[in-house]
Amino acid sequence: MRIARLTNADIHWREDGDPNGAPVVFANSLGTDLRLWDKVIDRLPEAGYRYIRFDKRGHGLSSCPSDAYSMTDLVIDLEELLDHIGVSQFSLVGLSIGGMIGQLLAHRQPDRMTRLILACTAAKMGTADMWQARITAVRKGGVESIADAVLDRWFSGPFRHSGECIAWRSMLSRTPAEGYIGCSEALAVTDLTATTSELTLPVLGLAGSEDLASPPAQVKATTDLIRGSRFVELAGAGHLPCVEQADVFTAHLQNFLKESAHVRQV
Repeated sequence: MRIARLTNADIHWREDGDPNGAPVVFANSLGTDLRLWDKVIDRLPEAGYRYIRFDKRGHGLSSCPSDAYSMTDLVIDLEELLDHIGVSQFSLVGLSIGGMIGQLLAHRQPDRMTRLILACTAAKMGTADMWQARITAVRKGGVESIADAVLDRWFSGPFRHSGECIAWRSMLSRTPAEGYIGCSEALAVTDLTATTSELTLPVLGLAGSEDLASPPAQVKATTDLIRGSRFVELAGAGHLPCVEQADVFTAHLQNFLKESAHVRQV
């Protein structure tokens, strides 16, 4: 296990694939850790790419600062992590809040990010009132108290009745309340519409047809902010298509990485 001791957080990270390959960074969703991408990594080629995953602050094995989080704080953590491990340019795959981290990082460092895959995310996710209600519930009863409601938004009906769903419920429930609340507070006040509309890099948007957290129309509206972007809806998948539809998700990701390798919008 690897821990990067950064300015304001200790971040757990790992890498797979070719250590000399083109870096691809994966940023996961609220309430999950870097294991979110296990199925995708298993399906990607080992040669040619360096796959980098991390637990954002307050999740997994990373530290859980007690101060309020902002989206900029989460982005700075990732910027410092990439500096720490010597990554200068990279592609980023971001799901949900991970996609928001990716959008803001692409705007802050446009010459550093080469390609962006936005999965089940948006420039603005939810409303301040919605996030505040969730924060209040977690403060009162912990993440366990909202787990079933979150799973209903994460997964399609058939998957919710599978044995695998039990493991995802455990991962969610074991997220530290302070980390979940901190990231929820960041989500409640973040609207990236203006900055995302200024992005010029190749972008692929991926949405799950059964996603109740980031419905396909919301993902497409965000993807459409970026000139030259592409959008794909994945049938039968919920908010975590890299889990439910790993073969299809990975195929779209791999094709995009190949096709956009030498493309840059101007």
